[in-house]
Amino acid sequence: MLSRRQLLFGAVGVGAVAAIGIGVATRGGGVFDDGGGDVPVLKVPNSAVTALADFEALESYEGKVEVVNEVDVPYGTLVWMNDDSVAACLLPTSEGSPLTQAALLDLGSDEPRTVLEQAIGFNENFEIYDMRATSKGLVWTEANVLKGAWRIYSALDSADVPASATLLEEGDSTYETPTIAAVGDRVFWQVLPKDPNPDKLSSKLMAATMGKNDAACVYESARRMGTPIYAGQDSVTITPRLDRATAYYQLTNINASTGSVTDQMTLPGSMSPLDAGYGDTGFMFSFPDIYNFGDGISNLGTYVPMSNPNGDYDNAKWFGFARTPTAPPCWCNGTLVMKSTRAVCGVDLQNRTYYAIDVDDGADTYGEYLATTGSHSRFVTYTNIDHSPIEGKATHACRIKVWRTLS
Repeated sequence: MLSRRQLLFGAVGVGAVAAIGIGVATRGGGVFDDGGGDVPVLKVPNSAVTALADFEALESYEGKVEVVNEVDVPYGTLVWMNDDSVAACLLPTSEGSPLTQAALLDLGSDEPRTVLEQAIGFNENFEIYDMRATSKGLVWTEANVLKGAWRIYSALDSADVPASATLLEEGDSTYETPTIAAVGDRVFWQVLPKDPNPDKLSSKLMAATMGKNDAACVYESARRMGTPIYAGQDSVTITPRLDRATAYYQLTNINASTGSVTDQMTLPGSMSPLDAGYGDTGFMFSFPDIYNFGDGISNLGTYVPMSNPNGDYDNAKWFGFARTPTAPPCWCNGTLVMKSTRAVCGVDLQNRTYYAIDVDDGADTYGEYLATTGSHSRFVTYTNIDHSPIEGKATHACRIKVWRTLS
């Protein structure tokens, strides 16, 4: 299974993500709790799911989307976008130290600008491990992988990033290196206990304002949460787990500005999502495994409501994208954008059509990767290319493409 962090390790050689339902959260730190009663879970009959095979495959993406900007950056770069104006780029260096640098790509620019040449804790053997950004600023993780230590920083983009960096939290190998997210001027990180004692410690979703030392717990789970944080247009999605022997994961959407829960939905017991997000039609989630229960959502793949159910997910019609998930979907001007096995696809749920975007020659095995989460007017993809044609110039670069929808 491909993950962003595995891509990073392979690229740079580091050796060694109104309350409805049964949970309640407040800005002071809520906990997933069913009150001791039965757990109401999502029920999706087979008849409520429309598969990709029932959609019409368009011959070409021409006339549907177009590239509005294309940028080649160093091979092995990782890219994330949850803002209409900027993408975060984690650049590998040509040196053994530092391993990575943090950069921001204005979506209309021809190259990213480096804002952090090395980790703040570089002299303590920390490296920049992960990052996210919006037009307001950025959040990043620094890690000392030999000691299992990590630190979360944020800064405003308008300032000198190294000089204005604010340390939000630090931890040791008791906890996994947190996944992070950025929405507007808010940053989020998810602290999960490591094995072998995950049941003795709680998981927490933390939040702060970019460039400010105002970190607070937004949501707490008695056990390990199930997925990385998903950054939406104005919210984040997490999957806290109920404190029971059977794993019940509750998809929870939280307003980024207020910290209040806006929507919740609990998956059937023992169903563990790889990713969970929120978009134009509500919750989206994916499974890397096939289950012998769960009816319409028992297959591997990604599930998205066909239209907004306004909280009534049991009676929703669902779209099932039966491809092994490697990236969560996003939305672009009403089009659902998804990562398939090698290509990125655009899906029109209303007209039941879809198209695949061509993958460049020499692309890595994962093909074109979807860098965008949330709902935006543009979306970003990237692929690492190592191609030496018989005639013409060889390419060894990460190619970032900015797309817009045409219809």
